[in-house]
Amino acid sequence: MEQQEYATGAARTAGGTSDGRTGGAGRGTTAAVVVVRGSGPRVLPGAGVDAPKDAAPVRGSGSPSTAGLSPDPGLLRLARWFAEAEPGTADDLCAASLGLYPARHFGAPAGPAAGPATAGPATGPATGPAADLAAAAPLATEVSWWHGPTAHTPAPLRAREPRPAGGLRRARRDAAALPVVLSGAKPGKPGRHRKPERSRGAGTVPQDRSAATTAAERRIAARLLVAHPLVTASGPHADGFPLIRRHRDWLAERFDTLLGYRLVVGPWHARLHKAGLGPGATRRLEHPATGAPFTPGGYAQLALALALLVDAPERLPLDGLLAAMDAARPGPGPAARPADRAELAMALAVLADWQVLTDLPAAALADPAAAGPTVLTVDRELARAVPVGPPALADDATDLIRRAAEAEPGTAVRRRLAETPAVLAADLPEDQRAWLRDHGRTGPAALADFLGLEAEQRAEGVALLDPAEELTDLALPGADTAAQAALLLVERLVEEVRPLPGETAGTDVPVPDALIDGVLGDIADEYGLPAGWRRDYLADRTALRRDALDLLHRMGLITPAPRGTRPPGWLLRAPAARYAPAPDLLPAPGTGRHSRPDPDPTISVPIVPAPTAPRAGQPV
Repeated sequence: MEQQEYATGAARTAGGTSDGRTGGAGRGTTAAVVVVRGSGPRVLPGAGVDAPKDAAPVRGSGSPSTAGLSPDPGLLRLARWFAEAEPGTADDLCAASLGLYPARHFGAPAGPAAGPATAGPATGPATGPAADLAAAAPLATEVSWWHGPTAHTPAPLRAREPRPAGGLRRARRDAAALPVVLSGAKPGKPGRHRKPERSRGAGTVPQDRSAATTAAERRIAARLLVAHPLVTASGPHADGFPLIRRHRDWLAERFDTLLGYRLVVGPWHARLHKAGLGPGATRRLEHPATGAPFTPGGYAQLALALALLVDAPERLPLDGLLAAMDAARPGPGPAARPADRAELAMALAVLADWQVLTDLPAAALADPAAAGPTVLTVDRELARAVPVGPPALADDATDLIRRAAEAEPGTAVRRRLAETPAVLAADLPEDQRAWLRDHGRTGPAALADFLGLEAEQRAEGVALLDPAEELTDLALPGADTAAQAALLLVERLVEEVRPLPGETAGTDVPVPDALIDGVLGDIADEYGLPAGWRRDYLADRTALRRDALDLLHRMGLITPAPRGTRPPGWLLRAPAARYAPAPDLLPAPGTGRHSRPDPDPTISVPIVPAPTAPRAGQPV
């Protein structure tokens, strides 16, 4: 489907109601949910004879409209909500209004063979693993994460292969893309004593190979879109853009059916409109170069810039954009505070990373106000493709987060499976919990086949794993100091606090703060210097604790205790046990510090019969 909605020049607002699968953003609703006004190139009075063609004047005479930049009202409202939100709420609001978050999954499957608890990608609706899943036992009969197979790595400090800068690895990691060998022999010439295959038709082999290639290309394109919802023809993932265009109709139908996501493919970009994940989704926007998390003020600067860029001229002076942003900033209140230079620089860096702005000098990323005379190139089509949430329909930020995540139970659960490391039944509302209980076996099968994932069924819930470790924005195990410390920390916490077999094992187990501090201190002393950990972390244990816990929280392995809990602390979640060594409930004799050693089997020890009591009348 080509992108047509931006060629009309008409304003669009959200309309209709959700069809139960779309969450307000699928095929059953109006496409755009923020006002986008198409405008052609224009030269405004006051630009000067030396100004670039289609450039707005550097200085306006008052309102932003006199400078040629009229802010979009919906995005201007969104900027105010960002500025007034708490940090966690601002992250959820970004996921709901922009939907540009990547997927996040665990990597290696648990155990060498998990039996019926682990299933590979489905091959069809009626045959293969999907049919096996349908005939298996209900979800409640599965083994618990607390005592099931683990994905423990004996050498957690082993350096990992660096991920290529080009993005997802291509077909070499996809078994469906390998050459099809009908005879079962190795690829190449047929064996010397092997009879040639008899084809049923002249085109059998090419058709099989074509089908395998098509399936591999579709899976690669789907994985790329889930990992990067905005793909451009000239961006870092340009090699996957032709695959998306080639299979756009099939991809659009599958995304709409399985996840209720709308896929828009234009001549130069593809945009997967993801829905929000609801409150507490632990998704945040980060600086593309430094990884620094966005603050509410940074989100507000981003929304304010987008409000002006959706109708900006193609050539725009940087100081004109900054002046228009100052003029368009909302009235009295927290949103009206002066722009922070660091927050403004982060917003511009993200817009440059998304290719909404080009020709942005490096000096502007450090201090936009001191960058000097600079003329930016604006891609209005990409600027209009970024917002997906419905600010025009929502009453406030909380209402927008709720509306974006609305969907019928099956779609809502599949969205969580596609985007989050694990879906626990205890975290779901009753209708979604009932759907997972009834479809916990068959539900994830089609989604796993679509994205090339593996389903891991447990008593507490389901996780879709990516053994290639590509379809995730966070890696655990990881190569950096915080990731190594987080992995060692979660291993030892599970060994300390997980319930024993036979005990009632809930989803979460309380972890005292003192235990976290003690274990982390032991880990830093034991592994820090030998493993070459960062010296600043070894000197500042508080920062190491903060970043290690933040990674575990974002991976869904721990969660803060409910507000009001005294003393405040953390809860260890059941999926954390998949990273711990298998429990040794019956240690081998002779391994304790004060135990007697086992006798040497080569030493012959005479056997002396035990004395027996004398019978009555028998002399002693």
